[in-house]
Amino acid sequence: HGYILVHAASPGSELSEGCPSMGLDNESLAPKAVVDWLNGRAPGFTSLEGNERVEAYWTTGKVGMTGVSHPGTFALAAASTGVDGLEVVIPVAANTSPYHYYRSNGLVRHPLGYLGEDIDYMYDIIHSGNDVRREWCDATMRDDEMAKGMDRITGDYNEFWRKRDYLHDLAPVKAAVLMGHGLNDWNVMPEHGNRIYQALKGRSQNTQLFLHQGGHGGYPPKKMMNRWFAQYLHGQKNEVEKGPRAWIVREDADRSEPTAYDDFPNPASAPVTFHLKKGAPNHGELLLGKPSKQGRETVVDNFSFSGAALAQAEWTEHRLMYVTPELTKPLHISGMPNITVRMASSKPAVNLSVWVVSMPWEEKKKDGKITDNIITRGWSDPQNRHSITESEPLVPGEFVDVTFDLQPDDQIIPAGQKIGVMIFSSDKDYTLWPDPGTRLTVDLDPTSVTFPIVGGEKAVSEAFIED
Repeated sequence: HGYILVHAASPGSELSEGCPSMGLDNESLAPKAVVDWLNGRAPGFTSLEGNERVEAYWTTGKVGMTGVSHPGTFALAAASTGVDGLEVVIPVAANTSPYHYYRSNGLVRHPLGYLGEDIDYMYDIIHSGNDVRREWCDATMRDDEMAKGMDRITGDYNEFWRKRDYLHDLAPVKAAVLMGHGLNDWNVMPEHGNRIYQALKGRSQNTQLFLHQGGHGGYPPKKMMNRWFAQYLHGQKNEVEKGPRAWIVREDADRSEPTAYDDFPNPASAPVTFHLKKGAPNHGELLLGKPSKQGRETVVDNFSFSGAALAQAEWTEHRLMYVTPELTKPLHISGMPNITVRMASSKPAVNLSVWVVSMPWEEKKKDGKITDNIITRGWSDPQNRHSITESEPLVPGEFVDVTFDLQPDDQIIPAGQKIGVMIFSSDKDYTLWPDPGTRLTVDLDPTSVTFPIVGGEKAVSEAFIED
């Protein structure tokens, strides 16, 4: 198709000099230097030590960038410099903020299965080259700046994390941007792609979003990517910048066949608030109407039980579960659910975890989909109930309100299923593991969860009515 591929190493990897920083300016200026070289504005050499110049005589200077996960981050990083010649980027499953990768609403959290991992661990993975400077980089970046700044005690958002958040670096972006992400990516959470898309979509340049129902990774269809590169690198007027803003792969569709929507969240979605009816240690109910005088129910923290085990349990004191009536029609969730929990802890600190699940829970079949059970999830540190920048220890027994968003989602829940909201404390696969026994008490009457539903409350009411 008339493209030349350039593979460039990030700072501290392969032959690249410098230190990995997980989001500082050096990791944006490095790919910018490559774009400058491709445009004849920066010198290039055949080796690190030599002085033999090499010129990119074979390029027009029009550059596109793409990559999955950390390489996707560098595509966004390069765009954040506003460098001339970078015409289009397609970041896929990009880590757009290490804070949001290792924290959730003030809570110390790790990606699925990587217990205790933090930014210094990621640094070690990235630091794959540069043997001459390795000792200095480790001492200066990992063992000094990262060790002092990441704060695994409180999990608060501070200057160390702010400097590594690309949301604050988007003003110079000139390139067209197609963000790609999996709605069930429990490594780089779906919020990463969505937060950048929401920040960029109001600008004059083209910005679109591709979402699929799978996990980590997953490029947009080749045909779609080629249209973007053909338009911005070859000047083909295919009008890719016009039309739908969001492309979403539906649950039973092939990833190469996304459905076009005007935007994400779906413009037809509206917030619908559900309330809790008591039922612990069995299942309570999730209702549109607000029942009165439901009182309080208590969770006993115990990391020994996985979230999946808790969701499937008929009776347990280690989670609270509230379930809707069975759906008689499909229900389309599009956007970010939000929950407010009025709670008290028996100790000054406690984990707070929330899962939204499709019930009944289906054991994984050989051909089962990742969307069979999990709708979305979220985590929060109640000590950060007022701000993610400052922790306030809880007073044991004193009730506080904790409000936070769950991960964004676009999923159609089929008829015959129920939607369950599970409130528990430590999440075995994501949070730290404090000694079991802390009691988290929820005051049901002021507690509620809001879902963005296509068709709003009318669609919900119709889905609960027997034909």
